[in-house]
Amino acid sequence: MLRPHVKRIIWILWLLIVPAGSWLVYYFFPPLVSSISFELLGFLLLTCFVAGTPMIINNTPIFYIQWVSLTVFLIFGLFVEVIFMQIAIVVLLLRIRAPREQLHRYPLNWLMFFMTSVGSGVVYYALGGTHGIDILSSPHNLLLAFAYACTYFLLNHFLLMFIAYIVQGKKRALFDKDFIWEALSTAITLPIGMILYILYQEVGAIAVIFVGIPFASLSIILNLYYSSDKVNQNLQKATEIGHELAERLHVEEVLDLFIQRLTEMFPVDYAYILDIVDDELKLLKSVEKNVKQSLKIPSQFKSQGISGHVWSTGKAVLYNSKREWKDIVHGYMPASAESIICVPIVRSNEVVGILLLASEQKRAYEKAQLMIVDILSSYFAVAIENAKHYERTKEDSERCALTKLYNYRYMERALEAEYLLLTKGKRDHLSVILLDIDHFKNVNDRYGHQSGNEILYQLAQRLSALIDMKTGIVARFGGEEFVIILPDVDKKAALNIAEFVRQTIANRPFILSQHIEDIKTEISVHLTASIGVASAPDDADDAMSIIRHADRALYVGAKRNGRNKVAEYVK
Repeated sequence: MLRPHVKRIIWILWLLIVPAGSWLVYYFFPPLVSSISFELLGFLLLTCFVAGTPMIINNTPIFYIQWVSLTVFLIFGLFVEVIFMQIAIVVLLLRIRAPREQLHRYPLNWLMFFMTSVGSGVVYYALGGTHGIDILSSPHNLLLAFAYACTYFLLNHFLLMFIAYIVQGKKRALFDKDFIWEALSTAITLPIGMILYILYQEVGAIAVIFVGIPFASLSIILNLYYSSDKVNQNLQKATEIGHELAERLHVEEVLDLFIQRLTEMFPVDYAYILDIVDDELKLLKSVEKNVKQSLKIPSQFKSQGISGHVWSTGKAVLYNSKREWKDIVHGYMPASAESIICVPIVRSNEVVGILLLASEQKRAYEKAQLMIVDILSSYFAVAIENAKHYERTKEDSERCALTKLYNYRYMERALEAEYLLLTKGKRDHLSVILLDIDHFKNVNDRYGHQSGNEILYQLAQRLSALIDMKTGIVARFGGEEFVIILPDVDKKAALNIAEFVRQTIANRPFILSQHIEDIKTEISVHLTASIGVASAPDDADDAMSIIRHADRALYVGAKRNGRNKVAEYVK
C-alpha cells in the first residue's frame, strides 16, 4: 500500500507531464486525420476491446495492445496513438475494477504509457520512418515497423521495472519470467499488428473485423490456458498444505498454519473459523489484516446469516461485493469487507465448522478459488481432528485422571529438563516442594474413599490456583503426596511459598458431599499437610536427588516433629 504523499506525487507528475506533453505531441506531430471517421472509430473500438480483455498474471493485468498501437501509429500518427492508449488505460482499469484506494493507478499508467508512446515514436522518426509506408515493399520499411514494436516493448518493460523500484521498492531482475512472458507475447501479437496494417491498406476499415475475431479467439485461449495453469498450481499448493497440516500435532498450530497459508494463497483481509458446539456457531479463530483478534461475537444458529446458511445447506458460497450479501449477513462483519468466500468444514459427511474469508476488494475471488478453499477445508478438518486426538492422548498420558494435575511421569521429565537448564547456566536455582496430607488414611476410613478423592481434587485445585504455569509445575507425586517444581526460585523463597501453601490447606476446610455418614448434608473437614523443601545446586547433584532430599525433609523435619510443618533439607 502506497503512502498518501507518494500518491500525491504521482498525480502531480501526471498533471505536469501528460497534459502539456500531449499538447506538444499534437503541435509537433499532428494527427493524420482531420475529422472523426468510420476508420478511426473502428480502431478505437478495437483498442477498447483489447484493453477490456486483459490477462491477470501474478495479480498484474497484461493486455496485448502493442499490435494495435503499431497499426494506429502507422496509420493515424503519434498523437492519435497517444490518445488511444490513454483511453485504453481507462478501459483496462474499469474492467479490473481498481478499488478507490488504487485510483493512483490511473495517472501512473497514463504517465507510463505516454512516455512509452512518445519514446517509441521519437525513435521511429529518428530512424527516418514515416506514415502510410508499404511494409512489404522493402526490408527497410519492415525493419522500421519492427524497430518501433521492439522499442515499445523495451520501454514498457524498463519503465515497469523503474516504477516498481521507485514507487513500490520492489527490485526485479532484468530478465525475469515476466520479461520472457512479455517478449513471447509480443512476438506472437506483432505479426497480428503487421497483418492488420497490411490488410487495412488493401480493404480499409473492414480489416478491423477480419483481424479482431481471430485475436478475440486467441485471447480467450490464452486466458483459458493461464486460468487452468493457475488452478493446477493452486491444487499443487493445496496438496502441499494438506501435508503440512497433517504434520502439526497441536490444534493451535493447525489453526495458525491454516490461516497463514490461506492468506498467502488468496487476497484475504479477514479470516474467521467458526466451530459448531451444541447446535451453535461459535468463533474459534479470527485474523484481521494478518493480526490475531480476540473478538467476542454472539453465537449464531443454523440458517442465520451467511455462515448459518452455509451450515444448513452444506454448500460453499461466493459473493463478489457487499451489495450481494448485505441483506443476508447477520451479526458481525467488518464494514470494509466486500468479497466473501464461505465454505463448510466437513468431516465424515457432517458439517463441523465454517470458514469465512473476506477481502476489501470487489470480485477478489474466482469460482476456481472457491473449489481450492473447499479442498483445503477438508484437509483442515482431518488435521484438526488428528491434533485433538493427539492432545487428548497426550493429556491422558501426562495428567492424573482424578486431580487433572501432571502425573509422576511428566513430573520426572520436567524435573530432568529443568535440572539440565540449571547445569547449562540458564537457571540460577531449582527448588522442589513435596507435601503430604496428614492422617489421610483416617479420612478414608471415616468418610470413605470417595470423600478422599474429593479432598485430593479440591487440594489440586487450590495448588493450581496458587502456582500458575509461569511460577512452577504442580504434579501429583502419588497417593496423597503432591510435588511443586519451582524453576529459578531459591530455597528461601521456596520456603515462603511452602508456608503459604501449608496455611492455605490448614485454614480452609474441605467440603465433602459423597461421604458415608448417615446425614445427607455436606461435611466440612479440616486437614493439615507436612511439607519438605530442597533446592539445587546447594542440596543436590542431580535431578532426582532434589526429590529424595525434599522427601527426607518432609518425613524427618515435618512428620516426626508433629506434622503441619514446613521443613527444609539440611545436609
